[in-house]
Amino acid sequence: MERRAMIAGLMGLGALPLAACGGRRVEPETATQGTLRSPRLHPPKFGDHDPVDFPQPHPNRFAVHGIDLARFQSNVDWPRARAGGVNFAFVKATEGGDLLDPNFKAHWRGAMGAGVPVGAYHFYYFCTPPEVQAQWFIRNVPKRRGMLPPVLDMEWNPYSPTCKLRPPAAEVRRQMRKWIAIVGAHYGQVPIVYTTPGFYADNELSKVRSVEYWLRSTATHPREKFPGQHWHFWQYSGTGIVPGIAEPTDLNVFHGSSQAWAAWLEARRV
Repeated sequence: MERRAMIAGLMGLGALPLAACGGRRVEPETATQGTLRSPRLHPPKFGDHDPVDFPQPHPNRFAVHGIDLARFQSNVDWPRARAGGVNFAFVKATEGGDLLDPNFKAHWRGAMGAGVPVGAYHFYYFCTPPEVQAQWFIRNVPKRRGMLPPVLDMEWNPYSPTCKLRPPAAEVRRQMRKWIAIVGAHYGQVPIVYTTPGFYADNELSKVRSVEYWLRSTATHPREKFPGQHWHFWQYSGTGIVPGIAEPTDLNVFHGSSQAWAAWLEARRV
C-alpha cells in the first residue's frame, strides 16, 4: 500500500468464516442484483499502466474486484468507480500514533455514499507501542454498521525518515497480536492482516493464525510468493486504471465466487 510514494482471546480461535481458499480457479460472473447487506456486483472495467501477464488463475478470473487507496488518490468519483467495477474499497486511515491520512474522511464518506462496501486500514509503525497505535485508529475510524473489518497493514518501510527499527520476528508478531486484540474488541470483528512477501517471510507470519490475510503479489499468483497460506484478498497491481480515479490505484480481488462474497459480507461486516 504505502510502498508507492481480537477481541481478547480470538487469536486462539479457528472458526472465522472462510471463503474459498488455496489455488482454486474462480470463474468470472456478470453483475448480479444485490441487497443492502450484499450490494450488486459490477464487472471490472479496469486497466493498468504496467500490465502483467499473470499465470493462471489470472486476476480477471475472479468475480469480485476492488481497490485500496490513500492520500495518493484524490477527487474520486465514487458512483463512477462503483459502476466501473469497484465492489469494495479499503482506505488508509492512520499510521503510527499520530498520523491521519488527509484523504481518509473524503474517501470514507464517498465510498459509503456510493454504496461501496468500505473498510479502513492502519499502517503499522515500529517506533510506537501497539496500544497507542490501536487507540489512534479507534479514535479516528468511526464504528459504522456495515463497514468492512479493520485492516492492519504490516510491511517494512525503508522510506521512513523517522523509524528504521526492525524488531525480531517474535516481537513483531507480539505487537501484531496486541493491536489486533484491542482493535478487534472495539469493532467486534477480527482485523484482516495485509502484508508483503518479504515481511511475511522475515517474520514467519504463518504463525499468526485465526486471522484473514490480504496478500500483495504483483508479479504472480499469491501461491508462488506465500506457499501454503490461505488468503481472502489479493492485491495484484499498484498501477491500476480505475474509472473515476485519475491517479494509479491498487487493484485487488476477493478469493471466492459472488455467493462466497455475499456470505463473507454477511459474516464479516461490522
